[in-house]
Amino acid sequence: MRQMIDVAEQVFSARGYAAASMDEIAELVGVSKPMLYEYFNSKEGLLLACIQESRAVLREVTEQAMVGATSAEDALRRGLLAFFVFIRERRQAWSLLRHEMALIGTPAAEEVEETRRQQTDLIAALMSGYFTGDDDLQAEAAAEFVVGACERLAIWCERHEEVTPEMATGYAMDVLWAGLRGRAR
Repeated sequence: MRQMIDVAEQVFSARGYAAASMDEIAELVGVSKPMLYEYFNSKEGLLLACIQESRAVLREVTEQAMVGATSAEDALRRGLLAFFVFIRERRQAWSLLRHEMALIGTPAAEEVEETRRQQTDLIAALMSGYFTGDDDLQAEAAAEFVVGACERLAIWCERHEEVTPEMATGYAMDVLWAGLRGRAR
């Protein structure tokens, strides 16, 4: 199953969802097309599995990165670096998450939005642990800004191969931390 998801991620990323074929994926994995359908029910089911896998890995790497943080700034920097490393090292997974416009109105688009909500919830929870005040709406709004800004910066990084994850993290921190600094304990 892991191999099927990995190969499908490669094919979806290279060809796009619409042009990807279950025949090609099955051939590359070395299984029959009916075997893919047995596991995933449909091409869309396979795409959903790919997105869900990417979301799980992204959550794990960002959560693990923040373990041991000594301050709000340190936690944010660690989480951002984990995100930018993820998009650099897992380009195909990132490609699936960012090409949602072709998926509008499908369950796959809902899965991509769930990834955003996951990261927003994670950042809002982080903020509640390190920031003053009990305004949950403000923490959630700030988390939405972080997710949106980092998503756009990640897309920009694709056009600028020379920008390392560390550089992207620095750029993000320069802008984001300026607005968040005043709320830190």
